[in-house]
Amino acid sequence: MNTRTSSQLFKTASQYIPGGVNSPVRAFKSVGGDPIFIKHAEGAYMYDADDNRYIDYIASWGPMILGHAFRPVIEAIQEAVTRSTSFGAPTETEIKLAQLICENIPNVDRVRMVNSGTEATMSAIRLARGFTGKDKVIKFAGCYHGHGDSFLIQAGSGAVTLGNPSSPGVTKGTAQDTLLAEYNNLESVDKLLEAHRGEIAALIIEPIPGNMGCILPQDGFLKKLRERCSQEGILLIFDEVMTGFRLGFGGAQAVTGVEADLITYGKVIGAGMPVGAYAGKEEIMEYVAPNGPVYQAGTLSGNPIAMTAGYTLLKHLLEQPEIYDSLDQKCTRLHDGLKERLAETNLPHTLNKMGSMVSLHFTNEAVTDFTSAKAGDNEFFKRFFHLMLDQGIYFPPSAYESLFLNDALSEEDIDYTLASAEKAFAQLI
Repeated sequence: MNTRTSSQLFKTASQYIPGGVNSPVRAFKSVGGDPIFIKHAEGAYMYDADDNRYIDYIASWGPMILGHAFRPVIEAIQEAVTRSTSFGAPTETEIKLAQLICENIPNVDRVRMVNSGTEATMSAIRLARGFTGKDKVIKFAGCYHGHGDSFLIQAGSGAVTLGNPSSPGVTKGTAQDTLLAEYNNLESVDKLLEAHRGEIAALIIEPIPGNMGCILPQDGFLKKLRERCSQEGILLIFDEVMTGFRLGFGGAQAVTGVEADLITYGKVIGAGMPVGAYAGKEEIMEYVAPNGPVYQAGTLSGNPIAMTAGYTLLKHLLEQPEIYDSLDQKCTRLHDGLKERLAETNLPHTLNKMGSMVSLHFTNEAVTDFTSAKAGDNEFFKRFFHLMLDQGIYFPPSAYESLFLNDALSEEDIDYTLASAEKAFAQLI
């Protein structure tokens, strides 16, 4: 496949942008080679600077749940942009999106819009500390909550892809206030609770992680975390930047039957525009300025174009819940097809799936946490990634990321993907 233009663009970008990219995983450091520069996308397909077509299995890392350039969203944006791209003042569309969320997520009374998932999680942690009057936070190894200082401790995804589980620039004081537990390991949580009783403001978790692959919570794990947080006066924060409105309109909370005190959103909530949000019960959210003492602000928060995009997409998902069944069926078709083909090889493999998220790990061990995710054979993954890319299949360029399916994928797309994977597996043996 000819990708000379992408390579030239990357060479030029590297002269002006750190690493040639504006988000580290895009640099292909984990898989080798030069990144592909995308020119346009529509439906299930992306087209690069050399006009190669790819079947897309990252969906802009989640938000393009109905495919690229979804016409109702594009048309709504086109109409909204004629009224200006930003006001720095309230708009009715902000209300419409917030009302849609509050009226359809049972434990959400208030929602504050921000500009990214990172901003949402940072703000939720600050709110939890202000509300409880405590400083420490429990996070889980391999769960990624953005690049806030409190979270860059064994952060999964890009941090591990680049071989930097934590980051210079994070102060010792910040690191000391972040307590690290193991996902699916209640004992590790209990040890922290005992050692720091009365000091912990919040426990933040990806209820269904997507940044060490798609990892599933073991039976009772999230429910028991909920119980412990309630007993200890700790706010439970679900980072649903990936899973919110993707696993179903109610996200991971609805799927698992566990309600958090605060929820962070991103990805789908903005339909591909840079949007995030944090939300929760009135008594907690009213601690946020201007009503409360916890300060958080953003000049472009509630941007009218982003709010229009998000409202249009969420309203469509709410009115057509059968979309989630369609996505699940397509993901099952992909998961089962990969599993069947891998079973005919001697390649080590484990597949995890939840809704429209799936991940392939080149290991025979169950992948249930960060340690087992890291046990996968990354050399196999690198080769597999490029073999698929050469056949026009765009998988995440990291062994620590979930695939995100979009509903524009056809049965023919998935069948071609499976046939391509079968060829790739044969070359890996």
